[in-house]
Amino acid sequence: MNAPIHLTNAMQTPQPLEPLRFPLSGRSLIEASAGTGKTFTIAMLYVRLVLGHGASNAHARPLTPPEILVVTFTDAATKELRDRIRARLTEAAAYFQADPDDVTALGPGETDLLHALREAYPQQQWAGCARRLQLAAEWMDEAAVSTIHGWCNRMLREHAFDSDSLFTQTLETDQSNLLAEVVRDYWRTFMTPLDAADAATVAEWVRGPLDLQKKLRNLIDVAPQLADASAPADALQAAREEFARRLAAIKVPWKTLPLQMKAVLDAARADGQLGREFAQATCDRWLKELAGWADDPLKTRPNLTDTAGGRLTHEALARHCQHGTPPSHPGFDALAKLRGEIAALPDARDDLLSHAARWVAERFSLEQGRRAQMGFDDLLTRLEAALHGPNGERLAGIVRKQFPVALIDEFQDTDPIQYRIFDAVYRPANDGANGEVKGEANNEAQNALILIGDPKQAIYAFRGADIYTYLAARRSCGTQLYTLATNFRSTHAMVNATNHCFNFAEQRDKGEGAFLFRTGDGNPVPFIQVGAKGRDDAFVVDGETPRALTTWWLPASSDGKPLAKSTYIDRMAESCATEMVRLLDLGQRDSAGFAGAGNAGRRRSLRPADMAVLVNNRIEADAIRKALAKRDVRTVYLSDKDSVFESPQAAELQHWLAACADPDDGRLVRTALATATLGLGWVQLDALYGNEMAWEACVLQFRGYRECWRRQGVLPMLRRLLNDFSVPARLLGLHAHDSEGLQGGERIMTDLLHLAELLQQASTMIEGEHGLIRYLAEQREAAADGNGGGDARQVRLESDGDLVKVVTIHKSKGLEYPLVFLPFICAHRPADPKDVPFKWHDEQGALQVSLTDMGGVLQKVDRERLGEDLRKLYVALTRARYGTWIGMAELKEFERSAIGYLLNGGKTLAAGNLVRCLEEAFGASTDIAVTPAPEPGHEKLARQHQVSQKGQARESVRVMREPWSVESYSSLKKLSHGARVAPDTSREEEFIEARDAEVEIEEDDTALSTQPLRRVATQLSARALHDFPRGSDEGSFLHDLLEWAAQHGFRQVAADIGPLREVIARRCSVRGWERWIDPLTQWIAQIVTTPLTLKAGHGVDATSITLSELSASIGEMEFWLAAHRVDTAAVDRLVSEYTVGQAERTAIEPAQLNGMLKGFMDLVFEHEGRYYVADYKSNWLGSGDAAYTAERIRAQILRSRYDLQYVLYLLALHRLLKARQPGYDYDTHIGGAVYLFLRGLNASTQGIYAERPPRELIERLDALFTGDAGFADREAA
Repeated sequence: MNAPIHLTNAMQTPQPLEPLRFPLSGRSLIEASAGTGKTFTIAMLYVRLVLGHGASNAHARPLTPPEILVVTFTDAATKELRDRIRARLTEAAAYFQADPDDVTALGPGETDLLHALREAYPQQQWAGCARRLQLAAEWMDEAAVSTIHGWCNRMLREHAFDSDSLFTQTLETDQSNLLAEVVRDYWRTFMTPLDAADAATVAEWVRGPLDLQKKLRNLIDVAPQLADASAPADALQAAREEFARRLAAIKVPWKTLPLQMKAVLDAARADGQLGREFAQATCDRWLKELAGWADDPLKTRPNLTDTAGGRLTHEALARHCQHGTPPSHPGFDALAKLRGEIAALPDARDDLLSHAARWVAERFSLEQGRRAQMGFDDLLTRLEAALHGPNGERLAGIVRKQFPVALIDEFQDTDPIQYRIFDAVYRPANDGANGEVKGEANNEAQNALILIGDPKQAIYAFRGADIYTYLAARRSCGTQLYTLATNFRSTHAMVNATNHCFNFAEQRDKGEGAFLFRTGDGNPVPFIQVGAKGRDDAFVVDGETPRALTTWWLPASSDGKPLAKSTYIDRMAESCATEMVRLLDLGQRDSAGFAGAGNAGRRRSLRPADMAVLVNNRIEADAIRKALAKRDVRTVYLSDKDSVFESPQAAELQHWLAACADPDDGRLVRTALATATLGLGWVQLDALYGNEMAWEACVLQFRGYRECWRRQGVLPMLRRLLNDFSVPARLLGLHAHDSEGLQGGERIMTDLLHLAELLQQASTMIEGEHGLIRYLAEQREAAADGNGGGDARQVRLESDGDLVKVVTIHKSKGLEYPLVFLPFICAHRPADPKDVPFKWHDEQGALQVSLTDMGGVLQKVDRERLGEDLRKLYVALTRARYGTWIGMAELKEFERSAIGYLLNGGKTLAAGNLVRCLEEAFGASTDIAVTPAPEPGHEKLARQHQVSQKGQARESVRVMREPWSVESYSSLKKLSHGARVAPDTSREEEFIEARDAEVEIEEDDTALSTQPLRRVATQLSARALHDFPRGSDEGSFLHDLLEWAAQHGFRQVAADIGPLREVIARRCSVRGWERWIDPLTQWIAQIVTTPLTLKAGHGVDATSITLSELSASIGEMEFWLAAHRVDTAAVDRLVSEYTVGQAERTAIEPAQLNGMLKGFMDLVFEHEGRYYVADYKSNWLGSGDAAYTAERIRAQILRSRYDLQYVLYLLALHRLLKARQPGYDYDTHIGGAVYLFLRGLNASTQGIYAERPPRELIERLDALFTGDAGFADREAA
């Protein structure tokens, strides 16, 4: 809850701020109206803090950038502040170093301040000041300039012990999945056990867990403030009983009223007062229904038509009475109220939502703690809780010591939690008992909290910002309130026009001031006029300067009714576009532009980029963009609410991903091909579907996309798809010459690439193609429900070209434009009964939350909506440097709009009185024009074609670096096709290798059927060996299981296969391979426990090893070999000469390897004093054990060039042992390479190929890789 706001304190008048005399200690507030140089002031205060400047107003000591906390609310603002502060420090340092008589380097205002700053120090100290300032400028990369969330995250990490935080926590950017899980838990706990009647009642309000999650989305954050409620079963029972009691009370009078009303109607009918509209049979049927309803305790409402409800009223009787006094009876009035009384009967809906919100919020927090997770909002709540917990004072002291001074920018956008954080850290030492500061003496000299904001620009209530919290903070600053009173952005006329608009409302005798805060006790948010420094240039049209503020009005409707909102938007869009085209056309003819002393008297012609149209929402944006596009004026739209997941491209992208994930599903592929962005016409699609060969080629194309997705990721796959269908060329090519098409193309490409980037990021945390498709569908659904998901998902600017900017008012805050158009300023959206939860503040400024519109709640909510709209209007009217145009019309409930309140104090405007009202409000100002809206025209903006001349290509004078890359065995074979990125993990290398080696051997295997049958257990293993699916994914799967076995320990696996089976079961379940759990468990166990016979040759005696009995082994050993200009052809010749009996094999393409060669050895083990390299192969050589003969295995070694692989592995092992093993000798210590073809385990060969190449080969390769090619050649000779 916010602290109460005492208006007598809130009315303290701020004093003008002098940057060099501002006190740098204690708690202060700077109120900076729009355009008054807030960022400049922050930077100047930063310079003073670095220098320790100010005598009695100085901080206790000079500070360094890491000690000065500067907090703002967006990443963009953080970057701008850091850059501006760095620039100011550098300029100040340069001024301290400059000649005392040289004042030409800076502008007059800047020179005055820096001159006064320098004069505060003796000249002999100037050099030291310059060094300090320059050092601070160079230190700015480590400066504590941060967003509030970033700073809270840092505090929780750096002070985990004192804040009682976990040392390892995961910051989750999207916790929708966890929330969905908690909501499902709630549904199972409370909704599933309900009986049929209660379940049916709940189903009328909530369709299921997903629907409940949507309804709770806006309630979770305010759950603690919702009324405590009973569990659903109890709430439903209590509501049912209360409903029955109150319904029975409503029915009591209706047991007699129908008969009485019938008597009245019969008498009037007999007297000839009523005609056929009140026929006796019809009226009797209606009244009988009412009587039957009153006598039936189970019937909720009478079955009366709207005709009956409208006819049985005093108004209808008076209207149709043919003579005399119309019939009258209290029953007719009661019937008019009956429907509302029944509708107001209680139900359990609000109690259910309250209970669900409170339970889900609590469980969600518990689950976060259990999983060591937190969201962005948790950063603030956890730090605030820590500062008010048992260690709060200690933590506050540590933070205060770390950051003696804090400057909080945009403080009007704060919320209660943020304020409580800074209030706890920088709380004055001698607070009053009720939290009030008893004057400036309480502000400590050792610390400073400087708040900078403008309550007139507090427009982010929908994000949790709370202007009442700002007012509480204002009160806590005592008398240290300051204001920036000079506008540096706009011309004198523009500032005067804005002052006039708001001062007109502020000075109104009756009313609540310009911003709805004035009461009889005072006004905590007054409008105070600002002065203007003015500009050196002006906007000129045909040699004259137009009025700064032009007010257009549309004529009233001919029938006297208010203009429809849609009509207002359409007509004003056309009028605004017409005027913009006129001005731009004058600009092209050099008759409209900017001229003055600022550009040496020369005129700069008006361009589209000089114009901005500010809107409330996408509907208004679409209207003005379409109107401008018809006139060949290109625009760009920027909003801080629209999510890229709401775009049409997100829906198309989902179709593409579905087709790429399942390319053999013709329906999905056809849907993808039919999307508008791929650009296939109906004739092409029909031809494709009717041609079997063409369709098969298309399916193969989408299979290729799936392979690319699996190998490289979703982003490379989508780029390939876009290029294959020529999407960029078609959307952005020169043939798209019409402005609307080109504009759409840029927008589409921007959204597609943005979505692809977001999906690529999400894919790092989501497994599988279908998981990513589900993620995209969930994000689209969340965006449609208004949950945009953060800044990263906001629609990006599609072009920075010379375009008219269409910007939402919220997004325009903090920005400025030469010319601003506000054509839809009268449009507003009153508070709606569907806007649950309702939020408003009581008279003490405390936030209240309700789910029901009781006691005038909706009226209070709408009043705060109007207050925020007034502040939005202030933001909109202060964006322009030279001129603003606003569009006015008499709309329904015009008085509830911000401009309507400003003009008429919230009173209803009589029909046809808009122009008179405008003249009364603005007529006295010479800077405001009141004029009819321009008549819509159809003139288009003439295109100006600029001929661009190509310059001559420059020649490089640099010596190009020698290519350097990282390669692997898998890529070594294909170097001639261009360098490929080496795999980063053993799994990736295994995948590539398995993919490249995947072969199908098609020959007659009938001989296998004549082999004798083994025992049943062995038969099962053999079937598993040969029938297990083939492919790169499956090979990697087997490899991973053996890698796990090596890490877990082969001996432990053999002793207890339980953990092995659990791992296999878990991994098979996610792939749908449940039937392979037992065969795979037996297979891996057999590999681990079977004695394997090794015959490496070349002086190594045959031996037998069992993996489970190995005493020393290492799995997945990674190696890196330096390669200096290694000729791959030379490597290939050496390997072919010394291995596999010099058998013929396919040569690798010649290339040069320069950089590093990396790889992963599946297993390195020691046996009987010799070291071996082992590699697992899942290659399928045939459908039975007979296929795994020595000849076939040898042929596979040569076909896949595994000889090259194991020689490189042995070279790496040779180098390792040579460096680490005392007395190392190749012939003594190297056992060779062992290749285990897993599917041949039960064959006579056991699927084993083993070889130890001669020492001469390894030494010659070693010399080749170290760059001693001569040694290798000499040895060859």
